[in-house]
Amino acid sequence: MIADLLIRNGTVVTSTARLAADIVANQGHIVAVARRGVLAVRASEEIDATGLYVLPGVIDDHVHFREPGMAYKEEWTSGSIAAAMGGVTMVIDMPNTRPMTASARDVEAKRALAAGRSWVDFGIFGLLGRGNSHELEAMTSAGVIGFKCFLGETTGGAVPPDDGELLATLRVTAALGRRVGFHAENDEILQQRRAELQAAGRTDARAFLESRPAIAEAEAVGRLGRFAYEAGAPVHVFHLSSREGLAAVREWRSRGVDITCEVTPHHAFLDGDEIATLGARLRVNPPVRSAAEGHRDALLDGLRDGTVDLIATDHAPHARKEKETEDIWTAASGFPGVETSLRLFLTMAVGPGLLSLEQYVRLSSEGPAKAWGLWPHKGAIHVGSDADLTLVDLDRRGVIRDAELHSKSPVTPYDGLPTRGAAVATILRGCVIMREGRLVGAPGGRSVEPDPDGWDPLDRGGAGPGRSVDAGGARS
Repeated sequence: MIADLLIRNGTVVTSTARLAADIVANQGHIVAVARRGVLAVRASEEIDATGLYVLPGVIDDHVHFREPGMAYKEEWTSGSIAAAMGGVTMVIDMPNTRPMTASARDVEAKRALAAGRSWVDFGIFGLLGRGNSHELEAMTSAGVIGFKCFLGETTGGAVPPDDGELLATLRVTAALGRRVGFHAENDEILQQRRAELQAAGRTDARAFLESRPAIAEAEAVGRLGRFAYEAGAPVHVFHLSSREGLAAVREWRSRGVDITCEVTPHHAFLDGDEIATLGARLRVNPPVRSAAEGHRDALLDGLRDGTVDLIATDHAPHARKEKETEDIWTAASGFPGVETSLRLFLTMAVGPGLLSLEQYVRLSSEGPAKAWGLWPHKGAIHVGSDADLTLVDLDRRGVIRDAELHSKSPVTPYDGLPTRGAAVATILRGCVIMREGRLVGAPGGRSVEPDPDGWDPLDRGGAGPGRSVDAGGARS
């Protein structure tokens, strides 16, 4: 047998173990994993991974690639190149584009935009907003990964459903077998606080931090937890930012709610007080909070103890002119992150021993795959799983610089930060797409959706789990 790819001499890392092992991939799937030197296999391409760690492909479940409608900020080509350069093999795109991804037609249109242009596999979130509950079933049939509901203001101006509509639609999504993720901030609290600060003449950067207090997140998480409990619906909290929000997640989980949550690198590692010097570069929703208030430490504890299910970036680039303004209220919220997340976690968490590499795999690969119904099709190193792999050099040193990032709008609060540890190869379904900082081949990302029947990784018959969309857009 001549396989497509053989990776020799690496250290394979899962969420529970490390193994000195070789991996064989063929026709897009992992076909063998065994101790080094045991496999007598020839392959069309071989990689000597001596000194490297082989991780399941990193999944970022929270990106804004801005198409359709805002391609001047980002587009599928530039965003997916940034992902590949950062060791990411799959992304899930948010629905607050123009138009919103609020119907089956919008889902198909976004898939068509990405087809043939995305360098990584991708999923699509449908909008759960005011007045579109009649579209949820059709969007599910069209293949959305799940739904996104914005409870606080956001780019694109998505209007949240009222409480009655939200409770009713959660019953619908539960019946459809799709998880709903929430931007969890109480919008009325935000608007009241912002009006008070503006009335006082505040335009400084710190005023933005003060305008989005932790109580707004805690109340929203508590409310969605109550509704999920009543509806029997699986839910998710995007970009959790506060110790109070984390406590609310723990509370509802203890009461039996299927509630997952994620933390971003900026909420885990940055200090909100730095907004005084970084200005609008650090403006993001929800805000990076003051480390002195204990939020950062609480989130890191949640990452370590398993309360936090996954890490994501909220990759949300904006044009430079939208970020560089003296009036914080006119600045756009968000910044790129899909290319830098792995480097930041290796530098700030794995390197100092705050997280083990196994814990990182649980958060970056296995966690998102399980939350959105993709595991072990994605996020795992199992025979039969997609051969999505991220090869990491823990000693690779570098510096994050705006000018070297691949996003269309590379304005980051990490500009000038030294890092240690990086992806040196990104492998998508057995094909190398990035090696030593260079793109390889051509865009080959496919649309991925949850497998409604699940999959047993020990069942080696057939082509593997899940459904995907080829570059031409036809689902299989």
